[in-house]
Amino acid sequence: MATTATGLEAVRAFESNWRALQVRKRWLTLGYGLVFAAVFAASAWVGEFNLVKLFQGLPRIHEYVAKTLPVLTLENFWGDLSEWFYGLPKWLMLLWETILIAYIATLLGTLGALALCFHAARNLSRGGTSYWIARRVFEVARTIPELVFALVFVFAFGIGPLAGILAIAIHSMGGSGKLFAEAVENIDMKPVDGLRATGANWVQTIRFAVLPQVLPNFTSFSLWRFEINVRSASIIGFVGAGGIGQEFYTAISRLYYEDISALIILMVGTVILIDMVCERVRHRLIGKEGFA
Repeated sequence: MATTATGLEAVRAFESNWRALQVRKRWLTLGYGLVFAAVFAASAWVGEFNLVKLFQGLPRIHEYVAKTLPVLTLENFWGDLSEWFYGLPKWLMLLWETILIAYIATLLGTLGALALCFHAARNLSRGGTSYWIARRVFEVARTIPELVFALVFVFAFGIGPLAGILAIAIHSMGGSGKLFAEAVENIDMKPVDGLRATGANWVQTIRFAVLPQVLPNFTSFSLWRFEINVRSASIIGFVGAGGIGQEFYTAISRLYYEDISALIILMVGTVILIDMVCERVRHRLIGKEGFA
């Protein structure tokens, strides 16, 4: 009888706790819902989000896009196409410059992120000071827009690709560094503890216990960052930081509508090609062979 009574008490206690948890969950859901609604309403008000205004403006988007497209006829298709892409040799050279800017900037940014990401990981940081400094460096680097960095470097070093490389590299370091640090914080700590127990120093622990676990993620993040930087390199040219961006700026400011569509097609095709190449590289590196 005593055992039965004890069991009934346990069941009642469980049911009581379960009901209390359900009530708490409902109140939390309601509270988060109200906060979400309030933030959404404030954002919509600040952003002047209006469905009526949105539907009134949609036809104008179509009109602008239609202006950028040339008239292609079957009778003179290749001639019309040649006229549309009249600047192809020059554009391809500028596009290649844009890709090289993105490549070098990604390389420099990735190296910077690698140098600091282990200090920015709470599970590996050797002290609160190094952790705090590394985190703040990453935050400043990724918070300041690339265009601002580009303007500063254009003022310092003059118009040209160098300003674009430095601007994108710093921003890449901040973005990649955060992702790298979070990947390091999610590693299995058993190999780390094992190496520490054998007397391995911090560098040896990173090399043999941490890097083998995070290299696939680092590779994926870096290739993805390269794709982003190709697009970024095409934008910072607006301020004279090299690449095809200057052509975009000229076409947009002077209303060369057909040039705009031609440049966009080239950029989209380039990004698609880079995405396909990066995908093959990523699969080869993190596939069955792994990082031997």
